[in-house]
Amino acid sequence: MRKAEIHTARGLMKVNFFEEDAPGTVDNFVNLSRKGFYNGLAFHRVIPDFVIQGGCPFSKDMSDPRVGTGGPGYKINCELTGGNQYHDKGVLSMAHAGRNTGGSQFFICHGRTNTKHLDRQHTCFGKVYEGLDIIDKIRQGDRIEKIVIIEEE
Repeated sequence: MRKAEIHTARGLMKVNFFEEDAPGTVDNFVNLSRKGFYNGLAFHRVIPDFVIQGGCPFSKDMSDPRVGTGGPGYKINCELTGGNQYHDKGVLSMAHAGRNTGGSQFFICHGRTNTKHLDRQHTCFGKVYEGLDIIDKIRQGDRIEKIVIIEEE
């Protein structure tokens, strides 16, 4: 079983993946994380009581007008039929610009109140199980220092 640690200046978020529900999305996130893709990228979109979003390569420079539009250079398919496809507090989900256009941008939900419309529209692929308080501390422009993938048996 794989897990992730998202390191930020505001604290550490530990994540369990939904590998059975979203194997392709988890593999994509794990591969990008292992390559260091996310290191130094900003949470470029922070909407209180909704989500924090990161993973745009243009966010290394938050003054770049392309912030929020970048990806890894390819697109992945949405995986929307699993049992964990509900956007609750701490859920990691793949951002996209339309069905099957995700790549590297992801968001983490602040809570369930304003996210129900995202269910089965965006792929939920994990959930923060430790450091939930960090989600509410993240501000626009805060950096992802690194994402560490942990293999457990």
